Amino acid sequence: MTRPSRFEGRIGRTLADSEPWFDEPPHPRDGAPDVVVVLLDDTGFAQLGCYGGDVATPSIDSLAADGLQFTDFHVTPLCSPSRAALLTGRAPHAVGMRTVANRVGGFPNQLGHISNHAATMAEVLRDAGYATFCAGKWHLAPIEQCSAAGPFDQWPLGRGFDRFYGFLDGETDQFHPELVADNHPIEPPAGPDDGYHLSEDLVDQLLRMISDSVGVRPDRPFFAYLPFGATHAPHQAPPAHLEKYRGAFDDGWDAARERIFARQLERGLLTEGTVLSPRNPGVERWDDLTDAERALAARLQEAFAAFLDHTDEQLGRLVEGLRRLGRLDNTVLVVLADNGASQEGGAVGVLHEMKWFNGLVEDPVAAQAHLDEIGGPRSHTNYPWGWAQAGNTPFRWYKQNTHEGVHVPMIVHWPAGIDADQRGTLRHQFTFVADIAPTIYEIVGVEPPTTFRGLDQLPVTGHSFASMLTDPDTPAPNTVQIFENAGSRAIVADGWKAVTKHEPGADYETEPWELYDLRRDRSECHDLADAEPGRLRQLVDLWWTEAERHGVLPLDDRTTGLFAARFRDRSPHPTDRRYVYRPPMSPLPSQAAAPIGGRSFDLTAAVDLAPSDEGVLYATGSAGAGISFFVQDGRLVLDYNAFGAHTVLESPDRLASGRHELTVRVRRLDGRAGTATLAVDGADVAHADLPLLMRVISSVGPSVGFDHGSAVSDRYAAPFPFSGDLHEIVIQASPERHADTTAAEDRAGMHRQ
Repeated sequence: MTRPSRFEGRIGRTLADSEPWFDEPPHPRDGAPDVVVVLLDDTGFAQLGCYGGDVATPSIDSLAADGLQFTDFHVTPLCSPSRAALLTGRAPHAVGMRTVANRVGGFPNQLGHISNHAATMAEVLRDAGYATFCAGKWHLAPIEQCSAAGPFDQWPLGRGFDRFYGFLDGETDQFHPELVADNHPIEPPAGPDDGYHLSEDLVDQLLRMISDSVGVRPDRPFFAYLPFGATHAPHQAPPAHLEKYRGAFDDGWDAARERIFARQLERGLLTEGTVLSPRNPGVERWDDLTDAERALAARLQEAFAAFLDHTDEQLGRLVEGLRRLGRLDNTVLVVLADNGASQEGGAVGVLHEMKWFNGLVEDPVAAQAHLDEIGGPRSHTNYPWGWAQAGNTPFRWYKQNTHEGVHVPMIVHWPAGIDADQRGTLRHQFTFVADIAPTIYEIVGVEPPTTFRGLDQLPVTGHSFASMLTDPDTPAPNTVQIFENAGSRAIVADGWKAVTKHEPGADYETEPWELYDLRRDRSECHDLADAEPGRLRQLVDLWWTEAERHGVLPLDDRTTGLFAARFRDRSPHPTDRRYVYRPPMSPLPSQAAAPIGGRSFDLTAAVDLAPSDEGVLYATGSAGAGISFFVQDGRLVLDYNAFGAHTVLESPDRLASGRHELTVRVRRLDGRAGTATLAVDGADVAHADLPLLMRVISSVGPSVGFDHGSAVSDRYAAPFPFSGDLHEIVIQASPERHADTTAAEDRAGMHRQ
C-alpha cells in the first residue's frame, strides 16, 4: 500500500475547503467581447472612400459595409486632447490635456499628461481582466519625460497597457521612426532599403501581442489600441503606393471637392439643405495657380493618398489576423480619426513640415527639383490648405479650429452585437470622442471606478451610445458639447452651434460669435447670429457655464510650441542652460534635449582620437533638416542642414592625435540669420554665415556619438558612429544669458563654486 503524502490532505483542504491563499485574478463576464480601437491621425471627414473620398480605402469601407457608419461624430481640434478624451471618457481640459502634450501650461487644464484622477480605458479594462496592448502613437506624456531617463508613470505601461510598441511624440519618420518597446527606446528592426515602413511594423507587433495572449489564454479578452502615425505629416509611403496615385489629382482641389460632395449627398451622409462651403481664406482657385504651384500641390496630395491607402492595407491585415485567430466576430472594432485634416502645410504646401513652424513659405519653383523625393525616406511633407479643405468636405476650416473641421469619420464593427439588418447603415446622431469609453464600458459590463489606486476619480462625462448600435432611432444621448483650442470656442446644443474663431490677443468678451442650425446647415454656411441674437446669447452663456464645469478656464491663447525645444524645468542649475551628455546614450526626444533651436549655443566635444578616427559627435534632426557635428578624413566638420540648404564648415588642417576640445559656436543675429564658428582647442578654424537659423529644427531629436535615423549630412551614411573616445558633449544654450547671469551672481556674491 502506498503511503499518502503528509501534505495531501492539507493541500486538498486548502484548495477545496478554505479561502484561496492567493488573490484571484479578475475575469470579465463570460462572452465579454474583445475591443480594438484604431485611431487615424489628421484624417478629415471626406478622406475615406466610404465618406466620399478619392483615396482607395477598401478595408475601412468593408468594415463600414458590415458595421455602422457615423455621420455626425466629433473630436477635439488637436490630437492629444482627442486621445485623452478617447481613453478616459472625460472632457480633455478636465483631465489636464487642453492642448498637445508637448506643452505644460501652468494651469490644471494643461498638465502635459492625463490626470491620475482619470483612469484610462486600459486601466479600467485591465482591472476587469482584459489583456491590454498599444501599438502606435502615444503623445500623452510630458515630452521632457519621454527620454530613457523617464519617469515612466505616464508612458503607456504606466497608464494601463500591458505591452507597448510605438513612439511617444506627436509624429515620427515612417521610414526611420524613433521607437519605444514597453519602457525603453529601441532601434527600428529594418530600414527603407529593406522595405520597412512603420505602419506595417505596428500591425505586425500588435498581432504578435494578441496572438501571444490568446494562444495561451483564449478565455481572456483583450483591449488593443492601434493609433497609427498615419496620416499625420510626414506623408510617407512605399514606392508602389506613390506610383499608384501619379496624376490622380491633377484636376485639383476644386474639382475634388465637387466630386466628393456629390458622393456624400448621394450616400446620405449629409443632412438635407447642406451646401458646399466656400473656399477658406488663403485657398486659391486651382485654375488660378501657376504651373509650379499645381505640380507641387498635386504631388503632395499624391503622397497623402498613398499614405492613407497603405494604412488601409495594414488595417486590412489586422482584420484578417483577427479573423484567422477566430476573434473577429466578437470584437468591438472602432475606427476613427483624432482631428480633421491638417492646415500645417500652409497655403502652398511644404517639402518639410517644420518650415511651417518656422514661418517659411515653400518656393514652388525651387521645389520642382525635389518632386520625385516627395513621399519617400528623404521627405517630410505636408499638403496645402486647398487639399486640407477638400479632405474636410463640405466643412469649413481645419484641425486646430473649432468650426466643423472637428467633424470626422467613425465606424463601429461588431458582428456579434450588431443585427444583420442594421449592418451597413448610417447613424446620424451627434456623438463625441469622449462618448466612446462609456460605450465600451456598457458593452463590456464594467463600471468606471470612483477611486483608482487610492485617488478619487473625476466623473466620466461622456455619454454611452451603446443603444444606438441596435436602435437607429435612439435620440443622441449627448445633447450639449463644448470645444476649445487656443481661445477658439464652440458649443453644440440640440442641433444648434455657436462658434468663434479666436485671434491671439483678441478680447474674449467682445469678439463676435457665429450661429448655425446644424440640423439644416452642417457646413456652417448660413450665419444666423443677427437673425437670432437671443438664441446666440443663450448658447454663449451656456458655453461659459460648461467651460467652468469641465475645467476649460482660464482661457489660454499662447501657441503650442509643438516641437520647439525649451529649457528644462528641473535642471540642477536652471539658470546655467548647460547640458552635459556622456555616451553611451539612447537618442533623445527633441524637446527633452538641449534647446538649441532659434538661439545661440556653444557645443564642445571632449575627445581622444587617432588619425584614422572619425564619426558623428552630435547630430539632431534628419535628412530633411538638422545639425551634425562630426569628424571625417581627419577634419572637424559642421553640416547645418536648413531644410536641404547645407552650410558646411570644415577645419583646414587635419586633427592631430590625442586629446582635443572640439567646439562649434552658433550665434543668433537679428531676424532669422545667424553665424557658425568651428574651434579646435580654443582656436577658431572656420566660420560661416547662416542665412536661416532654424527655430524649430525637426521632430527627430539628437543622438550622441552617432546619427540615428536618416543621415543629417550627405557626407556620410548613418549612423556613422564616432570611432575615437568621446568623453562628453557639453552644450551651453544661450551663452550670452549665462554670462549675464554669472556676472550678476558674482556681483551679488552668489556664484556657485
